[in-house]
Amino acid sequence: MLDDDVRAQDLADPASLRHARTSAGERMEVLTELIDEYSTTLESILAVLRSGKVDDGAARSAATAVAASGLVHLRTASDRVRTSTEEPVTTAFERLREDLRPLVHYRDIDVQFVEPPEDGRPLPSEVAHGARAVVRGSVLALLESPEVGRVRVQWDCDGTNLLIDMRDDGHGDIRAESASVQSVSQRIHALGGRISLTATPGWGTEIAIVIPLDPPHAAPGSADAWDLRPREHDVLRRLAAGRRNREIAADLGISENTVKFHVANVYRKLDVTSRSEATALFLRA
Repeated sequence: MLDDDVRAQDLADPASLRHARTSAGERMEVLTELIDEYSTTLESILAVLRSGKVDDGAARSAATAVAASGLVHLRTASDRVRTSTEEPVTTAFERLREDLRPLVHYRDIDVQFVEPPEDGRPLPSEVAHGARAVVRGSVLALLESPEVGRVRVQWDCDGTNLLIDMRDDGHGDIRAESASVQSVSQRIHALGGRISLTATPGWGTEIAIVIPLDPPHAAPGSADAWDLRPREHDVLRRLAAGRRNREIAADLGISENTVKFHVANVYRKLDVTSRSEATALFLRA
């Protein structure tokens, strides 16, 4: 009981809460980086194995090389915590190019990159990392259409937002309701951005994305407007700290099913559909 009281006091202390939010954000960034590295490696290996451009022996050798390179990236991803809170837009774009190279190298696909302006405003690390993940996911969504042979990727900055534009030469049959596009949309919304998809039959698909460079300022009293009950606040704080349902249940001395019930209520009141969106709102409040 005493430990619970101390923990509650720590969470109520503004300085402790800010530290918890910062730590949670750093843990989420590293975890997301690892997940994206893992996903890119697997997609690259599959691209090699599915390619009709190389024979079986060459495919195995290439897949092995991609896997080995991916392991190196995975093992060092957690060490790439930014020493600066910002990254030059040109550097972030070059990292995107490197991310996509193994993914499309063994496919009959031409990815054209339109460089951002060198004097563009530096990107906050969250935006730089999120933008690369969004583009990777968008390219994978476009490549679900087998007719696509060319994808054009362009970044630009207007001083306030990162502007991303992607176009393909497919049949224009990509739909915003598809699971892959919805996954990308959730990531964009978690960054406070917006996406529009225009599919023109016979002419291809265009995806336009706008990601703000500065996090939106929460309106005064916005956290109060969520109308969360004390227990829901407890669950949200722990959820934002990266704790899983089982850990939250153990912390609060309640069942895992009860935690799920509270999480569902939190999602409803915050008008979100995922932990990442709920955490983003909590960290901005």
